[in-house]
Amino acid sequence: MAWVLLVIAGALETTFAIALKYSEGFTRLVPSVIFGVASVASFVLLSISLRTLPVGTAYAVWTGIGAAGTAIVGMMFLNEPVQALRVTAIALIVAGVVGLRLAGGH
Repeated sequence: MAWVLLVIAGALETTFAIALKYSEGFTRLVPSVIFGVASVASFVLLSISLRTLPVGTAYAVWTGIGAAGTAIVGMMFLNEPVQALRVTAIALIVAGVVGLRLAGGH
């Protein structure tokens, strides 16, 4: 269950990063509220997963999912450049997350 919560927390990290971009420095209400709700929810789920998962593993997975997810959303929907090196780097992040899961950690 901790792993499921951690994956959801990582997805919420992607959500709050994208909302932060659209908040335009917290000058737009709806994206600012989405940022606040998603960030609090993400941290809460991360903290719950830390009850059973090692902090190093959980934090690396959380940030990896958030970073890869944000980069993918940026390329798919925000007209960020899609380059072979960027896609390779994202694949390496995903491989690292999968590797940490396979390595154990509860």
